[in-house]
Amino acid sequence: MTVSQVTALVKQAIETAFPPTVHVIGEISNFKRHGSGHLYFTLKDSASELSCVVWKSSAARLTFRAEDGMEVVATGGLEVFERAGRYQLYVRKLDPRGVGALELAFRQLYEKLNQEGLFDPARKKAIPRYPDRIVVITSPSGAAVADILGTIQRRYPCVAVLVFPVRVQGDGAAGEIAAAIRMANANRDALGGVDVMIVGRGGGSLEDLWAFNEEPVVRAVHASRIPVICAVGHEVNVTLAELAADVRAATPTAAAELAVPVLEEVLAFLAAYTSRLNRCLAQGLALSSTRLESLLQRSSLREPLAVVFRRQQIIDEWSSRMHRALVHRMQKLRQRMESIEPLLQRIAPHAALFLASHRLHDLHAACRIGLQVRLAEVFQRVQDAATRIPWSLRHRLSKSERVLAQCSRRWDRASPEHLVVHRKEQIERLGPWLFVVMQQRMVLCEEQLLGRGERIAALSYRSILNRGFSITRDKRGGAVIRSVEAVGDGDRVMTEVADGRFESKIVNLRQMNLFD
Repeated sequence: MTVSQVTALVKQAIETAFPPTVHVIGEISNFKRHGSGHLYFTLKDSASELSCVVWKSSAARLTFRAEDGMEVVATGGLEVFERAGRYQLYVRKLDPRGVGALELAFRQLYEKLNQEGLFDPARKKAIPRYPDRIVVITSPSGAAVADILGTIQRRYPCVAVLVFPVRVQGDGAAGEIAAAIRMANANRDALGGVDVMIVGRGGGSLEDLWAFNEEPVVRAVHASRIPVICAVGHEVNVTLAELAADVRAATPTAAAELAVPVLEEVLAFLAAYTSRLNRCLAQGLALSSTRLESLLQRSSLREPLAVVFRRQQIIDEWSSRMHRALVHRMQKLRQRMESIEPLLQRIAPHAALFLASHRLHDLHAACRIGLQVRLAEVFQRVQDAATRIPWSLRHRLSKSERVLAQCSRRWDRASPEHLVVHRKEQIERLGPWLFVVMQQRMVLCEEQLLGRGERIAALSYRSILNRGFSITRDKRGGAVIRSVEAVGDGDRVMTEVADGRFESKIVNLRQMNLFD
């Protein structure tokens, strides 16, 4: 026989002896992903090895990343690869042993993205406290969108909400969610400025929530320039998209509560802050007025010329003292000259007289010049003081006027008239929203009233009468007759039917057949 004939016989024997589907437990080794997309690896245990192949179509359905050393359960058929003359297990399904495929895929993707820093708390963005426009990415038919819209409408009806409808489970759901996130970011300005994005859905199994664990969604949430609040399932459900989001909410309702404040609390805070600002401005204005009045009460401001007059008085005093000092000095010099004059006359009478006269003239000139210089200095100081005082007064007055003007402008901004205009603008802005809310409330109340009316009508005994029944009551007391023992012959009774009442008289209580 040829090699091909032997191989064909072996192939026939193996395919005949083995069932079409076998489950093989082993450890992966020599794992290789070919460029064509096929997977090649060896399953081994402590004694043997088995070559395995996973075709590209089956490999695309794997939810986890196979690696060397991983213990798995391989499901497929055993066939012979004729060209190489060896038998192989052609794997159609591969499951990790001891842990679910989705759980393993979750752990592997978490480790990969965590190493890249997608879950780093330092890069998370803050949620705006007072948003103007919110984008909600979820299923349009689920309970989550109704909870989110209802909570936002109840807490903060003045915010605009845009809903991007997407599928939240099944094939292609992850691509739609990631595309919606990217679209909202790309058209942020065209949409009027989006402040917050809510991404999520209601509860479900791990398979139902798996779209939020896929890598495209997690990366889209991480790359979003708009702050993202992610709420998937209930409190116990944790997805990778929630870990990558800026804020994780336990439920969709909690996400809406985190996104918007309570309008009544905001208005109360603004009212308290406005009142506090008015009090502060009033106190500041009163303090400035008090300081201005105290400044105006100073004598230097009430009578600015009094300072000049006091300085002039000081100058007059100094002039008098200088005059007295000069006179005293001249007297002393005269006395000294008189004491030495006899001596000079004995030595040189003419020279002594000339010298005394010359010295007296020089002394008089020097005193006159010193007095003029001193008087000029004092006069200059007085002029400087007289110039500085009006300038200082004008400077202090202009500064007080500026402070008063600032206080006046603050008071105007905080005046009741300005506050009334601001409140009027708020009322005009909130009016249409309040009107819509009231209309929705009225429609809801009407529907509830109609539903309750229908239930009450269905429970009424008159609906039973409309089906052909009647109620018989005792004419005297009006009690409902529930047994023949409650009446006797000759008693009068009232019978009520659907369209009215009539009176009857009992003739024969014991008559069993009315037609006998």
